Amino acid sequence: MSVSTWPTTLYSNRSQYLAEFVDLLKIPSISTAEEHVGDVQSAARWVADRLTTAGVENVKILPTGVHSAVYGEWLHAPEKPTILIYGHFDVQPVDPLALWESGPFEPRVENGRIYARGATDMKGNLLVTIHAFEAILKSGGQFPVNVKFLFEGQEEIGSRDLGPLIESHREMFSCDLILTPDSLQWSEEQPVMWMGTKGLAGLQINLKTADMDLHSGLYGGIVPNANHALAELLGSLHDKQGNILVKGFYDDVVPLTESERERFGAVPFDKNSYCKPLGITSLVGEEGYTPYERVWARPTLEINGMWGGFCGEGVKTVIPAEAHAKITCRLVLNQNPMRVLDCIEQHLEAHCPIGASLEIVRHNATANAYQVPIDQPGALIVAQVLEDVYGATPYFVRIGGSLPITDMFLSQLGAYTIPVGFGLDDERAHSPNEFMRLDSYWRGHEVYCRLFEVLGETSISQLKGA
Repeated sequence: MSVSTWPTTLYSNRSQYLAEFVDLLKIPSISTAEEHVGDVQSAARWVADRLTTAGVENVKILPTGVHSAVYGEWLHAPEKPTILIYGHFDVQPVDPLALWESGPFEPRVENGRIYARGATDMKGNLLVTIHAFEAILKSGGQFPVNVKFLFEGQEEIGSRDLGPLIESHREMFSCDLILTPDSLQWSEEQPVMWMGTKGLAGLQINLKTADMDLHSGLYGGIVPNANHALAELLGSLHDKQGNILVKGFYDDVVPLTESERERFGAVPFDKNSYCKPLGITSLVGEEGYTPYERVWARPTLEINGMWGGFCGEGVKTVIPAEAHAKITCRLVLNQNPMRVLDCIEQHLEAHCPIGASLEIVRHNATANAYQVPIDQPGALIVAQVLEDVYGATPYFVRIGGSLPITDMFLSQLGAYTIPVGFGLDDERAHSPNEFMRLDSYWRGHEVYCRLFEVLGETSISQLKGA
């Protein structure tokens, strides 16, 4: 049989592929919870066994500081590119459990959808890549490229041990291009190329005005109120137009080019359609930028939480002695997270209200922004395959979220990561009643099979743009 018979193989194995999807979803691989450490390990063994069944070689479970990773390879395509497939098999917690219409680890197939925690993020997407590899290998006996698989069990807790793992096994993970199915489609009919992600930095403010909460009748009007001071301090971070007032915050921001603005502008945007599902009535942000430009290419500073004083039911007449806030920033290319945090700390200290003292604690999780060049050959190949399958030209945009592993892969392996995933943003990832559309699941199989074929027709030098 030739490689071209993989469509028949995919179709004839649909019932098996769906059953495997169900089986993997039954494993409660919640990486954030200590009581589920064994379940994450069970998911690692399940994935390792499935890779072996597919024909992947040298499959091994790699211990890390918390949850294991799974590696496998097939390296029998001389002088062909080596593609690394990256993904994860851990999932988010299921709370609040009462909002689930069926058990989060009792998969339910209904109306062309499969419901369970991890369905769209990202067990379905993970299986797509394994099944596509198997379908080609077992249809033709020869795979068109060299391929490596790396699936981890701690993405949902920040991939904190992945960096040291990559660094200590650089030769094993070496590759020419990385594809990750941990991603989204734009819509069921419209493909998208996510060409960049934002960086991340954050901190917590602990503000204090007294040694204890004070009686508002005895001390009201003469002692500092921690909540008032915090509100004043946080209010100094932005102006009414949404500009960030922190000195130096924008210094290293790379401006949007005209071609980038044209590509972003090609994506249709309807304010009412955007706002209504979110339950909001208006949009905010920097003047001079479209909503998509703000989300994809402008840095942000957001107050994620604030608390202090009495927050219980009823009334307690106190003047709070302490107040707290959490801040995170989504950063763009060329912004250094540590330098940005330095600027914010200097601003907070300079604007600290009279009578208040500050403790500033930086969050450990930081990330650099990441961007794929618009003419990167691997990205162009992906774009052409998506256009062939969807019948529509992909949008070339960025995403406002952060994916720290992309910059890590680029710096340690020298390879770009191209997201090619099939979830949709309404599929309730991280929320109760998470699901994935089965049509997207099946389409993903076709996309990856075609991708592997086209990449097999590409030389290493062509893929690297040499």
